Amino acid sequence: EKTTQYIMVKLRAADLREQDDSDLQSQLREAKSALAKLRVEQHTNGGASQLSELKHARRNVARVLTVINQKRKAALRVKHANDKYKPLDLRPKMTRRLRRAARNSTLAKETRRARIQ
Repeated sequence: EKTTQYIMVKLRAADLREQDDSDLQSQLREAKSALAKLRVEQHTNGGASQLSELKHARRNVARVLTVINQKRKAALRVKHANDKYKPLDLRPKMTRRLRRAARNSTLAKETRRARIQ
C-alpha cells in the first residue's frame, strides 16, 4: 500500500490577517479537507504514522478560524463604536462587582440631603 504524504505547512496568523474574507474561507476549506484526508489515512493505515501532521492540520484550522473571528469582531467594534448600548460581547468583561460599581461621575454628585444641609 502506498501512503500519501501531506506536508502540512504551518500557516502564520500574521499572513492570514492580510488576506480578505473570501481567501480566508478558501484557506479554511483547504485546511479542513486536508485534516479529513489525514484522519481517513490514519484509520486506513492503522497507527500513529502521522500524528504530528494531524496536529499541524488541527492547529491550522484553529488559526484560520481565530483570524476570521477576530476580523468579524473588529468590524463589529467599528460598527458599534458610537452606540450607547453595545452588544454584550463587545462590552468590557471585568468582574460582575466592577461592572455594577458606581462610576466616579456618580460618586462625585452631591446628594439632595447634602444640598439641603
